Amino acid sequence: MSDPDFWNDNDRAQKIIADLNEIKSVVDDFNAISNEYEDLGLMLELAEEENDDNMVIELESSFRSFLDKLAAFELQLLLNQPYDKLNAILELHPGAGGTESQDWAEMLLRMYRRWAEKRGFKVEVLDYLPGDEAGVKSVTLLIKGHNAYGYLKAEKGVHRLVRISPFDSAGRRHTSFTSCDVVPEIIHDVSEIEIRSEDLKVDTYRASGAGGQHINKTESAIRITHIPSGIIVACQLERSQIQNRERAMTSLRSKLYERKMEEQQKQLDAIRGVQSDIAWGSQIRSYVFHPYSMVKDHRTSAETGNVGAVMDGDLDSFIDAYLRKQIGQQQNEE
Repeated sequence: MSDPDFWNDNDRAQKIIADLNEIKSVVDDFNAISNEYEDLGLMLELAEEENDDNMVIELESSFRSFLDKLAAFELQLLLNQPYDKLNAILELHPGAGGTESQDWAEMLLRMYRRWAEKRGFKVEVLDYLPGDEAGVKSVTLLIKGHNAYGYLKAEKGVHRLVRISPFDSAGRRHTSFTSCDVVPEIIHDVSEIEIRSEDLKVDTYRASGAGGQHINKTESAIRITHIPSGIIVACQLERSQIQNRERAMTSLRSKLYERKMEEQQKQLDAIRGVQSDIAWGSQIRSYVFHPYSMVKDHRTSAETGNVGAVMDGDLDSFIDAYLRKQIGQQQNEE
């Protein structure tokens, strides 16, 4: 960075600065945990000398907090796969069931936004299609932050809701499904992904925000269909059609790259004779509001009775359990 020519290539310079800030963040977290560990040791010595019960209670509380921070830091270091550190593109699509499922998709949208906010991540709505009466028909988020994809890849799959429907005048219990798809925002390293213009179907339309607000008077929103794969991407975040097209193409490249990696992994699994725990499209987690309160992840058996906290973005226990299981399996294979 002290090189006089450092800023000649602005994009390269920005990437180096971003990489440096990530490393500094890890080092700062390590130093903070190390200092807290030393403080706990001093507190323990003092508690033993003073034989003070109140100090012991305070020490136990501080120790539990320290263990939580240590576990989070350990998981951060374990997220070392090629795309873990990248931003995440997250899509929600309600299943059959009309308004009921669309409302469930909007509840999940709020949940992921709250989770991202708690982590200090930035959320951008790339595409939003509101439901006919309530909820959303589909929504695409760009969640920006260090390790965003590493964490959110644990959310890929079908999420199931069981509750008394607020849209059913008879007060009957309903089951709804929403699929969550997550891919890394791959901006670099996609030169091998060839996209031919003749393979693309490009549609323009007027953008719309949640609740019908911020509707453009021009057709600036873009929807791109990649005909060979059937993949559809859309963006209405920017006011410019050109900018929306660029963002949509970034999403398309990311999805095509992710599909290529999945196909390669399937080939490796077939050679090894490995069966995946969870196939794409299968139910990964159930959220039960009635007749009892429980959220359970079917891949790890992690569960909690505090449904309200989960819907308010408290997902770390589920993400942690899934990632540690995956990391353990990878280490066993190695």
